[in-house]
Amino acid sequence: MIRSLLRLSLRPCGVASLVFAVLAASPFTAHLFAQTDVPAAPAQASAPAGPEFPKTEPSDFTAEAPTKAQVDAFLQASWGYDTNRVYQVQRIQKTAVPGISNVVVLVGEKGRKETGALQFFALADGKHIITSGEILPFGDHPYASNREALLQRANGPTEGAASKDLEIVEFADFQCPHCKEAQPTIAKILADFPNAHFVYESFPLVRIHSEAFRSAAYGACVAKLGGSKAFFDYAAAVYDGQAGLTTDDASTLTLNSAVSKAGQDPDKVEACSKTPETKATVEAGIKLAEDLNVNQTPSLAINGRIIPIGQIDYNILKQMIQYHVANDGPAK
Repeated sequence: MIRSLLRLSLRPCGVASLVFAVLAASPFTAHLFAQTDVPAAPAQASAPAGPEFPKTEPSDFTAEAPTKAQVDAFLQASWGYDTNRVYQVQRIQKTAVPGISNVVVLVGEKGRKETGALQFFALADGKHIITSGEILPFGDHPYASNREALLQRANGPTEGAASKDLEIVEFADFQCPHCKEAQPTIAKILADFPNAHFVYESFPLVRIHSEAFRSAAYGACVAKLGGSKAFFDYAAAVYDGQAGLTTDDASTLTLNSAVSKAGQDPDKVEACSKTPETKATVEAGIKLAEDLNVNQTPSLAINGRIIPIGQIDYNILKQMIQYHVANDGPAK
């Protein structure tokens, strides 16, 4: 089966379901599927080398931008971690809207004859595409602007390396059950990538989680009073007691217990959590997430590449991180 642009299966907490460039068949791609089918191999034959893509036609390349080279560079930046994936840019056509181009890419895997297709619309700014109802970054280095924003604005509690050459930012909500489930994955990443600079950014989804903002505010105060180590102790305790984040009274008990386990004074933290400064700190994290088009938790930003981790296979996630380590260059 051909997988999505990011090879993800998503099961997030979020205000909307984020679909990252699924490979969906349109009437055009269904025709191409028929062209690329090949007869079944004899029983003793070796596995096929991969799909045979149909010949491209000059009449399918009518748009001035983006160029095929630019699309190839974008796909390499997005898919380069997957050495089994093969693809061919099949169409870059003008649309009825000036500056917007329709792009179709045929996709397959080594050793398999089946093909799928990715279709997206490249926007006139040259920096974004629309696919499956989502606006995504585009270009030779599609994640560079996100990376720059995170280097400047991701100011949450940190652990790991001081260098930001590999910066991994987690956007999470203390009341999100999938964020709790993702914590072993985060721990494994930090163990496998000791050179990673890890940042936690609270992204409370206040429209669906009544206690999320308060939990984030307490966390901001624990970090302010006790530092990053105290914050991560607090975070672990909140996730352990997440079932208690229900009513106001139950949440008070849960959060105070987590504060105490982090070695901080619950009364001081509660007073701090109600200040305008703390509210502004939490809101800054929310604004950062929204500016980067993060709309579900848990999500990771790997040198600016936003990945809703949900149920992603860890080996794939590891491959992606390794690819960015090898190709992104140092932080500026």
